Amino acid sequence: MPRTDTSDSGLRRTPVQRRSTERLERILDACARELDEGGYERLSTRAVAARAGVPIGSVYRFFSDKRAMTDALAHRNLEEFLDRTAARLAEPDTGSDWRAAVDVLVDEYTAMKRTAAGFALVDFGVPGETNHDLADRLPDLLGDRLTADPADPRLRLALVVAVEAADAALQLAFRADPSGDAGVVAATKELVRAYLGPVLD
Repeated sequence: MPRTDTSDSGLRRTPVQRRSTERLERILDACARELDEGGYERLSTRAVAARAGVPIGSVYRFFSDKRAMTDALAHRNLEEFLDRTAARLAEPDTGSDWRAAVDVLVDEYTAMKRTAAGFALVDFGVPGETNHDLADRLPDLLGDRLTADPADPRLRLALVVAVEAADAALQLAFRADPSGDAGVVAATKELVRAYLGPVLD
């Protein structure tokens, strides 16, 4: 029997069979496309079910309402972002210091903002919650590039502030330009590098 999921992923139940997993992915894909076309206010579980080609009961098996569904989409977005970033950081031509990692993090975020369905509206979810989650995951992601002790509370605070600042700046970059203002994106990288320098150097 599927277990009840108590994480912040938005899921009522975590699928355990391949067919259920594929159905969940279709539902989230449909949710993302509905968000792009009609926004959050027009989003409905019925429209998502129709687009995904599944019974409405299948949607409610996973999600209590549209908020839970968008939470799950945001959770998937965060995992995809971390996977994409890790893959980029593993490439041999990527710089080996934390500054290069900052560039990769910002580049992958802006790439998803431009191309990932639904990302423009929900990205990683509620900023105050998900930004802290992202900051907590950065030490593992950065690995040997991290020159400070991961257990140091000053590092945790610095990463939280850096993520919050980058989030606000990148929201500004996309507010007036759907493809992201290149000048603001570049300034975001400079801001984060300048702020983290005293902690990581």
